[in-house]
Amino acid sequence: MDLSVPVTDDVKLHVRHRPGTASLPFLLVHGMASSARLWDEVADHLAAAGHPVYAVDLRGHGESDTPEEGYDTPTAVADLVAATDALGLTRVVVAGHSWGGNVSVRLTAEHPGLVAALALVDGGWLEPATSFNSWEAFVGALRPASLEGATVQSVSDYFRAIHPDWSPAAIDAAVATMRVNPDGSLSRRMSTEQHMSILRSIWNEPPGPWYPAIEVPTLLMPAIPKGADRRWAERIRSRILNTTAALRNATMRDYPDSEHDIHAQHPERVADDLLDLARTAGQTAHGTP
Repeated sequence: MDLSVPVTDDVKLHVRHRPGTASLPFLLVHGMASSARLWDEVADHLAAAGHPVYAVDLRGHGESDTPEEGYDTPTAVADLVAATDALGLTRVVVAGHSWGGNVSVRLTAEHPGLVAALALVDGGWLEPATSFNSWEAFVGALRPASLEGATVQSVSDYFRAIHPDWSPAAIDAAVATMRVNPDGSLSRRMSTEQHMSILRSIWNEPPGPWYPAIEVPTLLMPAIPKGADRRWAERIRSRILNTTAALRNATMRDYPDSEHDIHAQHPERVADDLLDLARTAGQTAHGTP
């Protein structure tokens, strides 16, 4: 079910909703230049287990409105709060991927009564100033590539080649993060300036200061790249655990031989881990250790 949810007087967010009767709904938050559709297969599994699911297209992404301004972490948080209020949600399990993880950290810290549990899906610990020597180096690594000459067919073929274990639905969802023009060519949904605005927010507003305010059960779900040997994998785990040490109620379940978009690559396992987190949140709410 597709919903259009007003979050300001002139901005509406698109929400992909699956109904359910379980007490804890899920709020799924995508990363930069992604969309709610990449959560579809995870959402199907969560809904099959009885949970209501709300996957949100952040402003400028997917089918949501693209206003001129508001491309930063604080605005994304405010939009999500307004969306949950409009949807009548009072207690949710939040899962955020990549930059969406950073957004979800701040959402949880600023609105503790809204969030029952938090899942950080290869994100939520993005602090690029610790990995790049300068803002210019960071932008140089993440500036969006040109789509000149790109078509639905060429990009679909490319995604199938680099993601051989993704489902056809996931490939289609990845293509849909871009705008399909009438002639079959593709273009970015956000302008370069809007994209850069999000990057600047990621650079200036790391999630670390918000960790001490978070008390809910938190699941860290890092991708361990394919080919990483034991020592490399352990360095990744240790770095993330050190970065997130102020999260007082966090556990980790890593994903060996995985890509950044683990929710597209391993939707069933991601859903199972999220369902375990929801059970933990439910037990915590009822005082069960």
